[in-house]
Amino acid sequence: MSHDTGADVDELLTMSRPELDRLFRASHPGEVPRGEGRGTVLMARGAKVSKTVAALARLLAWQGKVFDRDGGGLRNRVTPFGIRAIRAKVYQDESLQDGGECTVLDYSRTSLVAHWIRDEIRQVGPHLYLGIVYWGRRRILNFSLHFAGPHT
Repeated sequence: MSHDTGADVDELLTMSRPELDRLFRASHPGEVPRGEGRGTVLMARGAKVSKTVAALARLLAWQGKVFDRDGGGLRNRVTPFGIRAIRAKVYQDESLQDGGECTVLDYSRTSLVAHWIRDEIRQVGPHLYLGIVYWGRRRILNFSLHFAGPHT
């Protein structure tokens, strides 16, 4: 089921952290994504700073995530070359944010590099997901994933 809040990536880049939190809480998990999602780091520091940080992060470090066809796992696209690395297990569970259902991207058993990281995503528009990154139980940043078309 698609949950359309009317948000797009450009709008997410302009939002503050409390606005991103409200949007996340108001959204449903949606279907577990499949295929390649273009990632955008959301710093919640105003449009100009957020767009600059997002562009640098995509250029130098992280381009997004590629979900398995069965929806049970993923790999991140990292480095300027888009190497598929840093695996995660994907499943639906309760959110650390609000206890509601979300899609969890769990690195605890699949990655030596990121074993303390847990991402949570919810669908905020057609082909668009809003995510939260946790280091343990501490929230560290937001991100979005945009899929070019149907991913089921």
